[in-house]
Amino acid sequence: MKNHRKAVRQRIQSGPTLWMAGAQDALSALLVDRSDFDGIFTTGFGISAALLGQPDVEIYTLTENVAVVDRIVNLVNKPVFADADTGYGNVINMARTVREFEKTGAVAIQLEDQFSPKRCPAAASTMPVIPVRDAVAKIKAAVDARTDPDFLIVARTDVLDPSEAIDRCAQYAEAGADLIQPISRTFSRYEDLVKLKEVTGRRLSLQLMQGLWMADLTREQVESVAAFATYPLVTLMSTVHALQENLRVMASRRGGDIGSLPCGQTSMPAFKDVIGWKAIEERQTHYEMMT
Repeated sequence: MKNHRKAVRQRIQSGPTLWMAGAQDALSALLVDRSDFDGIFTTGFGISAALLGQPDVEIYTLTENVAVVDRIVNLVNKPVFADADTGYGNVINMARTVREFEKTGAVAIQLEDQFSPKRCPAAASTMPVIPVRDAVAKIKAAVDARTDPDFLIVARTDVLDPSEAIDRCAQYAEAGADLIQPISRTFSRYEDLVKLKEVTGRRLSLQLMQGLWMADLTREQVESVAAFATYPLVTLMSTVHALQENLRVMASRRGGDIGSLPCGQTSMPAFKDVIGWKAIEERQTHYEMMT
């Protein structure tokens, strides 16, 4: 685990956009770490699906979430941005949430202003939000709870009215949020993101998802407004698609060649390289030879 916080804080202030891909478990995080992305986002949507096989409605707990993030941070070399949902309670709970994620070594957490249990805006029909006064208090509690000033607080609003969203985000920035995260369902144009950045005085954190308009922004547009740009669900959805297609064909064959499937398979030697098999064997041999 490397401490990336100071470098990431400097980068969000004046440096290039940090491009990240989502991970739902240690293996997907390891693959993102080996890719050309700058960092890893631990998606709550994906963790809920991978850990419990259930929707992202805050069924999994703070402890379960932190456990996944901790395993990921201690495995990878790149900075990790964690999804902390609603903070798992009120202002008192928020303080513990921040400290628990901070201890993992993550560089940042995302906090949203929904009632708990939350509902993922990418899938839910409605997302009830808490009063703005309560939401501001929770952001202040999060900022005050951190022991490392370089640990970043990313504030997201899920209100659907653009004017209200901008007003809320301005108050979250004033309360100490380091970045602001809009959702695609609230805004509809690049110009809205420019205005949000200008009004709040904060660079943005953008989540780029298939079928939503933000994913169609050009690289130049994204980098003009965002410090973080994340593809949160590509690893999860790619995995599900590949498994469904290959399982469908294998079940219909019930025997024969398993090498010619719709989605290709990683070879055993390549997979062993991904998970560090050779290094484990070498370490074991080293210590056995000492005895």
